Amino acid sequence: MEVLIQLAIFIASLVALLKGSDWFIDSAEEIGLSFGISPFIIGLTIVAFGTSLPELATSISSVLQGESTIVIGNVVGSNITNIALVLGLVALSIKQIDLEYNIWHIDMPFLWGSAFLLYFTIQDQVFSLPEAFLFLAGLAIFLIYSFKNEREEEDEEKEKLSAKTYLLLVLGGVMVWLGADFTIKAISNLSLQAGISPETIALTVVAFGTSLPEIIVSIGAARKGKTSIAVGNVLGSNIFNTYCVMAFSRFFGDLIIPDNILTFSLPIMIVMTVLFGIVSNNKKITQWEGLMLILFYIFYVMDLVNKSL
Repeated sequence: MEVLIQLAIFIASLVALLKGSDWFIDSAEEIGLSFGISPFIIGLTIVAFGTSLPELATSISSVLQGESTIVIGNVVGSNITNIALVLGLVALSIKQIDLEYNIWHIDMPFLWGSAFLLYFTIQDQVFSLPEAFLFLAGLAIFLIYSFKNEREEEDEEKEKLSAKTYLLLVLGGVMVWLGADFTIKAISNLSLQAGISPETIALTVVAFGTSLPEIIVSIGAARKGKTSIAVGNVLGSNIFNTYCVMAFSRFFGDLIIPDNILTFSLPIMIVMTVLFGIVSNNKKITQWEGLMLILFYIFYVMDLVNKSL
């Protein structure tokens, strides 16, 4: 009976997540375009932050409940999932991702910088408060540059929006948050009943659950022909996950960094981040490259499950 209840919660929350993300994409793009912001920057910032809210919420909650090992597992696992699974699925769903904007100009170096900074700051298995402030400074620099560069490139005529657009943005964001939250709880409960260890759940199930908004939003945007939002969302979400989630979670308590994160999951995250840069170097990501990314994700999950058995 308990399994059926969790399945019902999972389906209902997934429906809310789908509908909420649809509203969020459309209204965020309308608002951004009305201010002369390009779809890529909208995906890189507004949509990326919105879809990273579940990671932030679950991480802060885990620290308050004394389960801070979930934070680093959530960040690293979500970043791997965003690149390997989300980008892979987007490439498969539309056959080829064409990038209008050269992300190598600044955005990819920012992503690589955030990944390498995370790698070096937690090598001593301690994430200090000064390091948390350092991460917030990195996030601020990224946001300031993104919008400053955008204003220098374009100065389009602004379009007046109705209150309904802003209402749908807020409502869509709330539905994405709540939908992801209940989806995570349902999946976690089902996984625990299957006898999977909490640490593995943090790296796979929780990471997958908190990445559901990125998956739904990115595929939804790509199917509507908004590939710039899809790619910007993945890139921006990973930067937000690393800088924002790690920093704000640290303000609520000490973060425990398990050994296996340093020896396996974090190196995989670095490899996937570098691979993202390589496959996007020619301003397109093909269906075959998408399949390769998904193979990496399958290997990652299989290895974690095998180690937990």
